[in-house]
Amino acid sequence: MEEQVWQLSNPIIGIIFVVLTFALFYVVGWMSNRSSKSVEDLYAAGGGVGPITNGLAMASTYMSLATFLGITGLILNLQAPFVLLWIQMILAIPLITIIYGTSLRRMGAFSPTHFIRERYGVKASIIAALFMILVSIMYALGQMIGIAVTFETLLGIPYLTGLIVGGILIIGYVTIGGMSGATNNAAIQMVIIALMFIVPLGAIMKAMGSSGWYFPPLLYADMVPAMLEAMPTFFDYEYSTKWYFSIIPALTLGSLGLPHLAMRIYTASSLKSARQAMVWFALVLGLVFSATYAMGFAGVYFTQTQGVAISQADADKLTIILNLVYNPEWVTALVIAGAISAGLSTLSGNLLAIGALISQDIVTTLRPTLTNKMKVRLGYFSIAFGGIVSVLLGINPPDFLVVSILWAFGLAAVTNAPLILMGVWWKEANKYGAIAASIVGGGLYIVVSPFVFPSIVVSGDALTDGMGLSGSMLAVPVSFILLIVVSYITNRMPSLQKHLTTSADHQLIERIHGWNNVNPTRYNSTFGAVVITVLSAFVVVWAILPWNL
Repeated sequence: MEEQVWQLSNPIIGIIFVVLTFALFYVVGWMSNRSSKSVEDLYAAGGGVGPITNGLAMASTYMSLATFLGITGLILNLQAPFVLLWIQMILAIPLITIIYGTSLRRMGAFSPTHFIRERYGVKASIIAALFMILVSIMYALGQMIGIAVTFETLLGIPYLTGLIVGGILIIGYVTIGGMSGATNNAAIQMVIIALMFIVPLGAIMKAMGSSGWYFPPLLYADMVPAMLEAMPTFFDYEYSTKWYFSIIPALTLGSLGLPHLAMRIYTASSLKSARQAMVWFALVLGLVFSATYAMGFAGVYFTQTQGVAISQADADKLTIILNLVYNPEWVTALVIAGAISAGLSTLSGNLLAIGALISQDIVTTLRPTLTNKMKVRLGYFSIAFGGIVSVLLGINPPDFLVVSILWAFGLAAVTNAPLILMGVWWKEANKYGAIAASIVGGGLYIVVSPFVFPSIVVSGDALTDGMGLSGSMLAVPVSFILLIVVSYITNRMPSLQKHLTTSADHQLIERIHGWNNVNPTRYNSTFGAVVITVLSAFVVVWAILPWNL
C-alpha cells in the first residue's frame, strides 16, 4: 500500500471533528467547575460524582491514546500473548476496589500519597510524590506527543504546531474544568471512545466476512478458523512462564500505584458509590479492551489474507489503516477524534494528578499555613505547570522520558504499591521501611531499565526490558523485602522508638478498615510478613536467573 493511504485525503474533515470535540470539552469543563471554591472541589469534585459517571470517567482515564494507536500495533507484533497483558491489568480492579474503594476512601484523601503521608510521614510522602510526578509526566508527555503525532501523520498538521496548539487547548480545558470538569468530560470521552472504536470495528469485520460483526468484543471468534488457516501460529504462546508471570508485578500492582486512577475513587459521594463505580469501570473497560484485541486480531488477519506488509513504523497506525481501507473517510475522521479523546482523558487525569502532587503533597505539606484561597490558586497553577512542562519536553523529548507507558506502570508498582498494600494490611510497616523501599526499589528499577544504563538490564530482551516487565519482577519484590525487613528491625531498636508514631499508625489502620477499637493482634501478623518476604526473595532470585524468552 502507498504511503498516502495512511492519511486522510481530506484532512479538513478530521480537523472539523477535532475542533468540535474540543469545543464540547471546554463548554462541559466550564459549566462543571463554575462553583468550585475549595481544594476539595478542585481535586475531588466535591465528592459528589455518581457511580455511572465516575465509572465511565475511571475507564476513560485508564485508557490512553495507546488504545487506538499503540496497543493494536503491539498485538500485531505480539499476537496472542497480549491477551495476558490485558488480563493482568484488569486483575488490578479487585485490588483497587478493596484498597481505594473501601479502605483509603474512608480517609477522604485526594491521592495515594496522602495515605502515605498519614501512614509514614512527610519525608516518605514527598519521596513517593516525586516518583509519582515522574510517572505522571511520562504519561502526560506520551499522550501529548501522541496527539501531536496524530495531528501530523493523519491530519497533515506540522508536529510542532500540533504540539503547541493542542497542548495549549488541553491545558486550558483541564485547568478551567478541574476535577469536576475532567470527570464529566472523561465520562463523555469514554462514550466517544467506545462508539468510535467498536462501531467502525464492526463495519471492518463485516467487510472481512465475519458473522459476529454486530458485537466485535467477543464475536470476532467466528473468524478464528479462517485466522488459523491464514496464520496457524497466531495463538501460540511463544514466551516462557517467567515472561507471563512478570506481568503481575509490572501491570497488576502498577495499576494500583497510579495516582490519576486512584484520585477518581475520591470523587465518589460514598463508599457504596465508589464500589458501584468500580463495577461500571470494569464493565466498560472490559468491553473496550476486548474490542482492542479484536481490532488487533482483525489487523493480523488483514495482513495475512491480503498480503499487505505493515512496517514497524506504521504498526501503531493499525486501527487507522483498517478504517481507511474498509470505511469511508468521515468514519476514519470520527475514529481519529475518538483517539484524541482517549489521549485527552488520560492527559486530564495526569495533569490533575501532577497538580495534586505538587500543590497538596509537596508545597502544602511543607507550608501547611496556606489559606484555602492560596491552595486553590496553587492547584490551578500546578495543573497548568504540569501541562506546560509536558509541551516543552515534547518539543525535543529526552529518550529517558519517551518510553513505554507500561514501563511507567512498573515504576508506580515499585515505589507506591508496596507502601500502600503493606501500610493498609500490616501495622508493623513504618516510615524507615517505606523510605528504604521507595528509594532503593525505585532506583534499582530505573538502573536496570535500558533507558539510563543500556548495558545494565535484567533479561537482555529489548521488548521485555523496555516494557518494564523484567525490571519490575526484580525491583517490586525487593521493595516488599526492604519495607518488611527494615520496618521489623527498626521497630525493635530502642533508639528509634521516639521517632515512630506506632500508636497513631495502629489507630489509622483500624479506622480505615472501619473498626472503632484498636486490637493489637489485628493486621499484625508476623507469619504473613515472613511468607511475603520469602516469596519475594524467591521471585528476586528467579528474576536474576537467565531469561529463556
